[in-house]
Amino acid sequence: MSDGDSAPTPTAPEGYALRESTPSVAAFRRLRREAGMSERSREAVERGLPNTTYGVHVVAESTGEPVGMARIVGDGGSVFHLSDMAVAEPQQGRGIGTAMMDTLVGWLRTNAPDGAYVNLLADVDGFYERWGFERSAPASKGMWTRTEDL
Repeated sequence: MSDGDSAPTPTAPEGYALRESTPSVAAFRRLRREAGMSERSREAVERGLPNTTYGVHVVAESTGEPVGMARIVGDGGSVFHLSDMAVAEPQQGRGIGTAMMDTLVGWLRTNAPDGAYVNLLADVDGFYERWGFERSAPASKGMWTRTEDL
C-alpha cells in the first residue's frame, strides 16, 4: 500500500468496522465467491494482493469475519483502477459498499495527482455514478480478456 497521506478517517455502518488493509488471501477468495464474482486462483491472489495501492475491508464486529472488500491498483501516479469491490450477499444493502467507496474516493482525493485517470469495471448499474463515474463509450471502449485466451 502507498505511504501517502491518509484520507479522512473511514467509517462503516453500525455493527461493522472498516479496516484500511486488504483481507487475507482466503477471505479475499471467499468474498469474491459470496458476492457472486468470478474465482481467482490462490496463486493469483497471493501475487496480487501485495501490489495493492490502497485497500479496505469491512468486518462484522460480532464475529470479526470479513464481509466486504475493495481495493485500488495501478501505478500510483497516473492510473488508478478500482477493483475487487465485493460484499457478501447476506450483507448487501446495508451500506457496506457505500462506506468502502467513500473511503476509496476519499483516499484518491487526498493522494492521487490532478489529472490522474481513475477507472473501474462495473457489474451493477446505478451504484458508482454517485461518485462521478460514467460510461466511457463512445469516447473509449472498455475491453478485457483472460490469460488463457492470449
